[in-house]
Amino acid sequence: MNGKQFLELLARLPARVWLQAAIGLIGFVVLAVLGFAVIAGVAAVVLIAIFVFKAKAWLGSLFGGGLPAEPPSRAGRKVIDVQYEIVEKKDDERP
Repeated sequence: MNGKQFLELLARLPARVWLQAAIGLIGFVVLAVLGFAVIAGVAAVVLIAIFVFKAKAWLGSLFGGGLPAEPPSRAGRKVIDVQYEIVEKKDDERP
């Protein structure tokens, strides 16, 4: 089947098939555009949230005065009293 025969076959299709194909194509395009818009919207919201978080941290460090006065305490650590002995190493002179 060459191109001319294919076009003649398409021309013989009823109008109902052409309308259904056109509506289907329009629906497909609309869904593709909406899907892309949803993905782009979610990406934009995530990027804006990251930007706001980073800007807040940057401004806090800029106007906050640097390091905190006291480091945070470590919960769950116990200090155990130990005894130790210092042993000096002596040169051993054996004959």
